[in-house]
Amino acid sequence: MYHSSTEEVATSGDASEGGQKRSFSFEDSRGPNETTTSCGPVSLSSVLSRKSSDESSSRSSHGPSLPGMTPGTSGSSGSIVSGASVIVAVVEGRGLARGEIGMASFNLKCPELVLSQFADAGTYAKVITKIHILMPVEILMPDTASEKGKGTKLYKLITENFPGVTFTAIQRKYFNERKGLEYIQQLCAPEFNTVLMEVQAKYYCLASAAALLKYLEFLQNSVYASKSLKVSFKGSEQTAMIDSASASNLELVVNNRDHRSEHTLLGVLNHTKTPGGARRLRSNILEPLVDVDTINVRLDAVQELLQNEELFFGLKNAISHFLDIDRLLSVLVQIPKQETVQAAEAKITHVIQLKHTLDLKGFLCFWVFTFSTYSSLCVNVSCFRFDMILEQIKTVINCDTTYLKGSLNMRTQKCYAVRPNINEFLDIARRAYTEIVDDIAGLVNQMGEKYGLPMRTSFSTARGFFIQMKLEGVISPEGKLPSEFIKVTKHKNNYSFTTADLMKMNGRCDEAFREIFHMSYVVICQLLSTIHEHIHCLYKLSDAVSMLDMLLSLANACTISDYVRPEFTDTLAIKQGRHPILERMARQQPVSNNTYISEGSNFVIITGPNMSGKSTYLKQVALCQIMAQIGSFVPSEYASFRVADQIFTRIGVDDDFETNSSTFMLEMKEISYIIHNASDRSLLIIDELGRGTSAEEGIGICHSVCEFLLRLKAFTLFATHFLELCQLESLYPNVENQHMEVQHMRSGDTGAEQVVYTYLLNRGRSEERHYGLRAAEMTTLPPGVIQEARIIASQVSQQLLAKHQTDPETQRQRAVYRLATRLLQTARNSRLDPESLRMYLKGLKRQYEAELQAAGPPESFNTEEE
Repeated sequence: MYHSSTEEVATSGDASEGGQKRSFSFEDSRGPNETTTSCGPVSLSSVLSRKSSDESSSRSSHGPSLPGMTPGTSGSSGSIVSGASVIVAVVEGRGLARGEIGMASFNLKCPELVLSQFADAGTYAKVITKIHILMPVEILMPDTASEKGKGTKLYKLITENFPGVTFTAIQRKYFNERKGLEYIQQLCAPEFNTVLMEVQAKYYCLASAAALLKYLEFLQNSVYASKSLKVSFKGSEQTAMIDSASASNLELVVNNRDHRSEHTLLGVLNHTKTPGGARRLRSNILEPLVDVDTINVRLDAVQELLQNEELFFGLKNAISHFLDIDRLLSVLVQIPKQETVQAAEAKITHVIQLKHTLDLKGFLCFWVFTFSTYSSLCVNVSCFRFDMILEQIKTVINCDTTYLKGSLNMRTQKCYAVRPNINEFLDIARRAYTEIVDDIAGLVNQMGEKYGLPMRTSFSTARGFFIQMKLEGVISPEGKLPSEFIKVTKHKNNYSFTTADLMKMNGRCDEAFREIFHMSYVVICQLLSTIHEHIHCLYKLSDAVSMLDMLLSLANACTISDYVRPEFTDTLAIKQGRHPILERMARQQPVSNNTYISEGSNFVIITGPNMSGKSTYLKQVALCQIMAQIGSFVPSEYASFRVADQIFTRIGVDDDFETNSSTFMLEMKEISYIIHNASDRSLLIIDELGRGTSAEEGIGICHSVCEFLLRLKAFTLFATHFLELCQLESLYPNVENQHMEVQHMRSGDTGAEQVVYTYLLNRGRSEERHYGLRAAEMTTLPPGVIQEARIIASQVSQQLLAKHQTDPETQRQRAVYRLATRLLQTARNSRLDPESLRMYLKGLKRQYEAELQAAGPPESFNTEEE
C-alpha cells in the first residue's frame, strides 16, 4: 500500500455561477512509493469548511458521506447528487499534440480506475459525451488549461456543458505520466496487470491518472491496499457514440417530462436485481457495442434464457440475493488512517457482507455451469480463492453469522460475529452486553405489569432501545400516559417513548457495544490483512453477477412484450416495428411500421401532417437500433441492422435561455455538430429542420444540408414539412420519399370532413394539402380569413407542383441504380436456397421492367429481351 506524506492543501477562487471552481496544489511531489512520517492526514473537509463560510451561497457544498463509508474514512467535495460519486481528470496535449485527450475516472463506490486516451476533433464531441455518461461530481484539469491560462477551448466547452459540476485546477506538474505509471504498477490487481501493456505509451491518460490518484489521497481519509484496484483502459472505438443531446431526445435514461418516470428505454429494459446490473445496463444503453461477435454472444445468451425456463428462474433467484459487490469492494480495499467506533462497526459489517456474498457463490455456480452460452463466466465464479477466503473468514467469524435486514437484527449479528474464545476481553464485553439487554427486557416487562399496558421493547439506530405500545381498545388510567414516560411520540394509536432508567441502560449498552466493536475490530483487521492479497478476485465475481443480471433483465423484457432476435447485415430492415417506450406506456400494441434503408436508398425523406406520427417513428427506429446493439431483442416481427458507429438526432424546437440561443440558433448548432462528426457508418435522425426561420431560408438550408449528407453513406431519416425537398428523389437515386398516411371521412350528420390519422408509413410523398388550414378551422378565426388563405395556398401549390415533374431519363437511371444495389445486397447477405433465390431474382426483373415501362420509352431505346 502507499501512504501520503504530510502536505498542505490550498484552495482559492470564487464560486462561479453554476458549479464551484477552485485551484488545488500540493506542497511536494513524492511518488506513491515515497513515504514520510506524517503528523496526521490533511482532511479536505476541514479545508472546505473554512471556505464554505465565505461561499455559503455557492451551489456546491461538501456532500454527505457515502452509504457504507463512515465519516472520517471517505468523503467527496462537491454535491453528491443522486448517489453520483465519480471524479474525472482530463488533460489535453499541447503544441502538435493538441486534440489528443487523456482521461482518468474513479468511482468512490466502485474501486475501478478507468483510463482513456483518444484523438478528438475541434468540437471535442467525444470528451463531452464521455463526461456526460460518467456524470461526475468533480472534474480535475491542469491550471494551465483553466482561467489561469486564460481558458483553453476544451476548458470553456466543458464548463459550458456541465455548469453544475465542481471544477478543480491542479498544477500542471502533477499531471506526470511517470508517476501515473508508478501508481498503476503499485495499485493494479494482478488479474488486470495486462493494462500496463496497453497504457505504457499512453502518456496523457497516465498523466491524468497521476493527478487523480494524488488528489484522491485528500478526498478519502484512508489509502488503498497494494495490488487492490481494478484498472482498465477503454478506447473510443469499442462502443458507438451517442451524444448527450441525442440521449436526451430519445429519452434513453431520463424522461424529459418527468425525471422520476420510468417511461424511458432504461425503464423498459431494466428488470435488474442488483445495483451493479442496473449500472451495467445504463452504461450499455448510453454506449452500445459495435463488435458484432460480442453482440451475437449476448443474443445467444438471451435466447438460451428464454428457451430454458428453469435456467432463467434459477439464475434470477441466485442473483437476487447478492448485495452491491462493487460497493463492498470499494470499502474492503481501503485501510482507514484513523480508528473510530464508526470505522470499526463499518469493517465488521463489511466482513459479514463479504461472508454473505461468498456463501451465495455456490448456489450461483450451480446455475452458471448449466448456462452453456456464457460458459466463460464459470471461471469467474468458480475461482478457488473464493473458497480460500471463505475458509479463512470462518476461522474467525461464526458460521451462522449472515447479513440480515433490520437494525436490531444486524446489530446482534455484528455483536456476535466473531467466534468465542478468540479474544478473552471480547467474550467478557459480550456477556456484559447480554446482561444489559436482558435487564432492559425485564424493565419493560415490569412497567407493563405495573401499569397494565401492552408494552414491547423496540430498537432503532438513532434512539437505541425504547418502548412501543398500541392503545387500540385499551384505556390508559386517567386518560393519559404516566409521567415517567418521556420523549413520547404518537402516530395514530401507536406510542413510542422511553424512561430515565431506560436511557441510563442504553448508555451502558452503548458503552459495552463500543467495547465489543473495538475488540472485534482488532480481530477483523488481522483477518483482513490475511485475505487482502486475494480480495481482488471479487472483481471477477462482480463482473459475472452484473453481466448475468443484465442478460436476465433483457430476457425478462422479452417475456413482457413480443420481441424478436435481430440479425446484423449491411441493411436496416424492420418488419412491423413498434416503439418500445410507447408500447409500455399504452399497455397495448401501438401501430407498427416497416423500415427499409440500404446503401442503395440510404436517405429517406418523410412527410406528413402534424400529429401523424413522424417524430414517434423516427425515435422508434433509433431506439430499436440501440436495443439491437446492446444485445437485446427488439419489438418487431423481423429485424436486420447495420452496426452504427454513431447515432445522431436533431429533434425539438425549444429556445435555450441559458445560452441565449433561439430555436433557429439551436437547430444550426445541432446540425453543425452532425455535419462535422457524422461518418459513413452513422445513423442520422433529423426532424423538421429549418422551422425556426422563414420558409424560403428553411427550404434553402434543408436542401443544402441534405445534399451535404447525401455525399455520405450514412443511413438518414429526414422528416420535414417542406414538400419541396421531395424533389431530391428525382435528382439523387439513393433518396426515397415516404409519408405518413391519413384518411378523410365525412360526418353523416353534418357532412363535415374529418381527418383520421392512421400512423402508417407508405411510399411516396404526402399528398395532403393545407392540413394547417384544417387546424385553423377548429379555432375562432373568421371564415373569410380561412377562405382567402385557402385560395392563396392552392395557387402556390400549383406552381410548385409544376416543378416536380420527373423526366423519363432520370426515372430510368433510378431503376438501373436500384436493380444494381439490390443485386449487390443479395450477393452479400442472401441465405436463400437456389430455388428461392431464382424466384427472388425473377421478381427483381419484373419490378425493373415495370419501372422502365412507367418511365416511358426513350428517344432511341430498343427493349429486346435476351
